[in-house]
Amino acid sequence: MMKKLSILFALVASPALAASGPFFSLRNTDFVVLLAFIAFVALLVYLKVPAKLTGMLDARAAMIKAELDEARALREEAKSILATYERRQKEVQEQAERIVASARDDALAAAEQAKADLKASIARRLASATDQIASAEAAAIRQVREQAIAVAVAAAGDVLAKQMTAGAASASIDEAIAQVEARLH
Repeated sequence: MMKKLSILFALVASPALAASGPFFSLRNTDFVVLLAFIAFVALLVYLKVPAKLTGMLDARAAMIKAELDEARALREEAKSILATYERRQKEVQEQAERIVASARDDALAAAEQAKADLKASIARRLASATDQIASAEAAAIRQVREQAIAVAVAAAGDVLAKQMTAGAASASIDEAIAQVEARLH
């Protein structure tokens, strides 16, 4: 039926039939355009085009809403990840500060230990040097005494040799031998 109507309207709306005259006449172009427009709108309504357009627009709106919801969810997830990252960064920063402080404390303790070790080493070396000086001093004193004794014995030997005669020397030797014999027995 619609087909018949559209053919009828096509024939009625032909330019040969459209002419000037009263408005409600098929010869008036304005009236023919109005009738064609009303027929077109009626055809669109009959074919449910507005409902299809509305459905398409609703589907598009639902898709856009879903995309917006997904974007919000992604944004929330990104915020969560950012917060986690910032928290971890803060923890790492604090851990780095603790490590630096620990290293600083260890370095100070090592420096104090090195000072104490150096003082102990200096004290040991000083004590060793003092012992060496005392030992060298004792050796020098002993050497001086031995030299003094040797000089005294040599001087006494020279004096005795000048004063002693052969008979007195022989008697002195005999007397020394007797003393040695008495001490050994």
